[in-house]
Amino acid sequence: MPPSLADEYHVEVLVLDDSSQDRTFETSRVVQRGGAVPFPIHVLLNPVNQGYGGNQKIGYRYAIDHGFDSVALLHGDGQYAPECLPDLVRPLRDGAADAVFGSRMLEKSGALRGGMPFYKFAGNRILSWFENRMLGTSLSEFHSGYRVYSVGALRRLPFEFNTSDFHFDTEIIVQLVFAGMRILELPIPTYYGDEICHVNGLKYAADVTTAVVRARSQRMGFFYDRRFDCDFGRAGVAHYEAKLNYLSPHTAAVDTVRQGARVLDLGCAGGYVGATLRRQRGCHVTGVDRVPLGPGVELDAFVLWDLNDGLGALDLRDYDYVLLLDVIEHLSSPEAFVQELRNKLKLSPATVVLASTANIGFFINRLMLLAGQFNYGKRGILDLTHCRLFTFSSFRRLFDQSGFRVRQMRGIPGPFALAFGDSRLSRALFAINAALVRLSRGLFSYQMFFVVEQQPSLEYLLERAFEYSEERTTF
Repeated sequence: MPPSLADEYHVEVLVLDDSSQDRTFETSRVVQRGGAVPFPIHVLLNPVNQGYGGNQKIGYRYAIDHGFDSVALLHGDGQYAPECLPDLVRPLRDGAADAVFGSRMLEKSGALRGGMPFYKFAGNRILSWFENRMLGTSLSEFHSGYRVYSVGALRRLPFEFNTSDFHFDTEIIVQLVFAGMRILELPIPTYYGDEICHVNGLKYAADVTTAVVRARSQRMGFFYDRRFDCDFGRAGVAHYEAKLNYLSPHTAAVDTVRQGARVLDLGCAGGYVGATLRRQRGCHVTGVDRVPLGPGVELDAFVLWDLNDGLGALDLRDYDYVLLLDVIEHLSSPEAFVQELRNKLKLSPATVVLASTANIGFFINRLMLLAGQFNYGKRGILDLTHCRLFTFSSFRRLFDQSGFRVRQMRGIPGPFALAFGDSRLSRALFAINAALVRLSRGLFSYQMFFVVEQQPSLEYLLERAFEYSEERTTF
């Protein structure tokens, strides 16, 4: 350790012997008592081996509990230059990053010149390329053993849920990325000698691949794992993203509503659909939701209201359309809500309801069940906020039994553009899914879009029966 580090920072060293057999603990205690190092050394011994990741967890917990600003991970195999540490710490001190990684790959061929075996170099580059593709990052490498973390950042990460194995380092990168934290890479020299490596390369590659695929699956709404739930409060209204650039319940509703109609958007989720109806269809739109409108969104009227409390004092008269787009699945009692909606619409018999929800019968969910999986996610069919799940038949029954008649049922393909962007891959997947929807709506529809009209009420039918009877008796 260079003396300049001690001059510039308050530094302490933690040696955490993970129940090793090489006298690390005893040797470190000798150094600790010798007083040759210009800063305090703490030497601890795990009575039971915690694994590579498990040992890191204990070290980071130590840094958090003792109020440090930064904590550095430095592999003890001699491959990394400790004299680079001041350069790695400085961006954290200056507030320019939340984590700084020493990279052996930033300088072209530098790792090979430093003695890295070619098979390790190739494996590092291939795995890092794959991880970047899965996570949407551009790191030069994911596998450096020289890292400095902001302790404030670590406090916000659920790193205690991470693996105790060697791919802990990959999982904490995923957490940093998902939390929107800043990762900075700086070049470091590479040194390889006759050190012994205890990592099974094939197993490590498989574990890393599995971790990033699971993380990407969570982003796409197919999977949920608490360790990757790191987008702290960044959802809000943005969680309900406008789906207006591809076929979705949003675009289906916009296409269905006639020009100049009066629209009540229940659960308007930021108001983006309503704003589009005003702009494209010249509609008069009233929005209702428990969260405010999105930034820059304007509707003709807006009511801040939680639909789990029913419809309250909302006046539903004189609307041509009521929108229930991806709303019903969030309600604790959909049957009571739809029945209340029907009762309030009796005075407006011509009002049409446009409703959509996820299709739990989607083939991906069936395959997951076949594999013994039923994973809720941050979005998608098994959204964590969903209270109820529907198939085409159960969604239709919900309306039929509340006095409505389903005029149209439409299957909506998966939101591949949301998952993969507007790319050839997303367009190809969408075309395939759309073709499969035509083959089997219940099996291949990601979402369901219903056009619903009111059945004549019993009161109305009884009144008509009296009127018709009187008309017949006059003959």
